[in-house]
Amino acid sequence: MAGVRKLFIKTYGCQMNVYDSERMAEAMSGAGYVETDSPEEADMIVLNTCHIREKASEKVYSELGRFRDLKAQRPDLKIGVAGCVAQAEGAEIMRRQPLVDLVVGPQSYHRLPELEARTRKGARALDTDFPVDDKFDALRGRPRARRGPTAFLTVQEGCDKFCAFCVVPYTRGAEVSRPAARVLEEARDLVARGVREITLLGQNVNAYHGAGPDGAGWSLARLIRALSEIDDLARIRFTTSHPRDMSDDLIAAHGECDKLMPYLHLPVQSGSDRILKRMNRGHSAEDYIRLIGRIRAARPDILISGDFIVGFPEETEADFQATLDLIAEVGYGYAFSFKYSPRPGTPAAERDQLDEQIKSERLHRLQALITTQQRAAQDAMVGRHVGVLFEKPGRLAGQMVGKSDYLHAVHVADCTAAPGELRRIEIIESGPNSLAGRLVAD
Repeated sequence: MAGVRKLFIKTYGCQMNVYDSERMAEAMSGAGYVETDSPEEADMIVLNTCHIREKASEKVYSELGRFRDLKAQRPDLKIGVAGCVAQAEGAEIMRRQPLVDLVVGPQSYHRLPELEARTRKGARALDTDFPVDDKFDALRGRPRARRGPTAFLTVQEGCDKFCAFCVVPYTRGAEVSRPAARVLEEARDLVARGVREITLLGQNVNAYHGAGPDGAGWSLARLIRALSEIDDLARIRFTTSHPRDMSDDLIAAHGECDKLMPYLHLPVQSGSDRILKRMNRGHSAEDYIRLIGRIRAARPDILISGDFIVGFPEETEADFQATLDLIAEVGYGYAFSFKYSPRPGTPAAERDQLDEQIKSERLHRLQALITTQQRAAQDAMVGRHVGVLFEKPGRLAGQMVGKSDYLHAVHVADCTAAPGELRRIEIIESGPNSLAGRLVAD
């Protein structure tokens, strides 16, 4: 088709970046671009970056270096860097890597088409502002294609907690919540295009306080209850939450809203009160454990996942043991754990750092405990009947795969269900990373 150019986007990091990449692709479709899976055939390459992991910016420069030959062969190829590394590094990216044509922060990606237009005139473009105009409103009305059965939907951005290890307040800005009507409008659009499950996203999603139709602030629980009234929307999830914002009405919603799935990601980071204070988390280990008890009282079968940072500055063996004790008491179905790595500009980066060998040894011990808990939770599913939303064919003929209510991957052989169908499944086997099941008669 004449005039169509191809866009390749590589996404790093969190689910919010996945959502942002989808919206960037929609924005660029208005400029005549269609997506491609191949950077070699692209007319424009965008790296949508994450600044959370260790040496994030160096990995971006390394990835950019791989496109040097492509750029030399095709000088008209446009290369952009978006996301949190773009926000943090800004002009430094353009100084260090001359092949980059544009840099755009996560709050400005709705301006991507105009930035691309400037590069077509021979200029380089940089936009890492926190604009007054709403990027979500700017993208309304863009053409949106048929979707798979699951989708992310950003409802809140930014964070006001200022944990000592985290760059989010600096790269994503202060907490901002989208108006409830806009979220509901986008959710209905997604459902109309085939989506059955929506995961609500935010850096601190349970701090959601978007304006309702009457101008009053809605809580996340109220938003979930309104979403649950959408016909053909079968499932609702949300991530990522902070313990300090796990309100009474949100806890109650887990026990009262059938469409809200029995899975909660609630990071704690450490089990040591001393380290939690140094992290500026604003809660104690006991606060967290009591909160888990209240959540489980509301929804006894809920599966809890968490995040842990190992080797935070000044962490002692006693501090680390307190984290192991908390993990043993809570019992996680999933968990994500990382060695602490300094993020430039954060308070913890200026403190005395632990030896890498100590961090590695502790991480190994923590992950062994977590793996044992995860496997036990998965094995306990055998014999149970669960809902599975099928997403795609499996690797074997006649096999379909999907996610259970508890977010476990489930595969079913000789399956008659189609993508997008929600069926009852009996779990018959627990494997290393997934469950096997069979269809149960309706």
